[in-house]
Amino acid sequence: MNDLKYLSAYLVPVLCVIGISKMDYWLYLTPVAIFIFVPIVELWMPSLTKNLSEEERESKVKNKFFDVLLWLNLPIIAGILYYGFYTYSNTAFETYETIGLIASLGILVGSNGINVAHELGHRQDSWERFLGKALLLPSLYMHFYIEHNYHHHLKAATPEDPATARYNENLYAFWFRSVFQQYCSAWRIQMKLNKAANRSFFSVNNDMLWFTVIKITYLMVIGLVFNWWTAALAVGIAVLGFSLLEIINYLEHYGLLRAMKKSGRYEVVRERHSWNSNHALGRIMLYELTRHSDHHYRASKKYQVLDYHDISPQLPYGYPTMMVIALVPPLWFKVVNKHVPKEMIELASS
Repeated sequence: MNDLKYLSAYLVPVLCVIGISKMDYWLYLTPVAIFIFVPIVELWMPSLTKNLSEEERESKVKNKFFDVLLWLNLPIIAGILYYGFYTYSNTAFETYETIGLIASLGILVGSNGINVAHELGHRQDSWERFLGKALLLPSLYMHFYIEHNYHHHLKAATPEDPATARYNENLYAFWFRSVFQQYCSAWRIQMKLNKAANRSFFSVNNDMLWFTVIKITYLMVIGLVFNWWTAALAVGIAVLGFSLLEIINYLEHYGLLRAMKKSGRYEVVRERHSWNSNHALGRIMLYELTRHSDHHYRASKKYQVLDYHDISPQLPYGYPTMMVIALVPPLWFKVVNKHVPKEMIELASS
């Protein structure tokens, strides 16, 4: 029965449907609930640090319930986006309603899209990785699959990783650096893969080429089926969606660094190289993404069995709250800088 708590991850889709069906200021129901109501609730909820027993772990890994919860996000997102696009193209929207629709659907493709895509992108079955790539499409961030799996997990908590925020780097500077450098990095990785496999740029295995074609086709289809204003709306939704990812990237590794050994190689990624959060509501709504330190330590572990580690740096609040705080750089530095390990501050200044 306790496993049913992960159904709360479907809160965003439900709120989106309510907002679109009722229109007007109801379109702000999703952002208000996620970034105002949830942070307030988390202030009163406990931080859960208990890990599963070995017997519980084995049982949960074999239980397909946890996988089905992820798979269902693809048809859910597709259906809600269609509902939103259809409504927008057939209804006279006021400007404030358009902003509310973008905010709601942007949160949808960021939380139930990119977040789930991240989990599925680490799976061994190719069809699950395919689902992960499909979930990245509405955010126009399919290159994340390549950059994250081939570069971020290798270079996390180093100056060579675009997705690792530097000490005293504000969110907005990080956003520009991370968005553009990750895209360029994905292309460099793809070209190396092409060269290593001795295949042409136009090969069917050139994922970055096909990602580009698919994203353009996606927007073209929206424009032709609905109208071009709806295609522009889809772009706005995508930008907000991947911006939410970048805010999460910002808080997951902010100020953390791995030391370089005499050999010129960085120390192995450990639990202390990612921020962790055990705040209950954020944990279950984001499929345990907040136990990010264990994910980096063992990337192949499924979300339902991720562990808490004492040595991991702990965020003072849950992810939704920290995302809001990150939007105000002076407040972020005041709240978080004192929690950054001193040895890593010294590494940053050396």
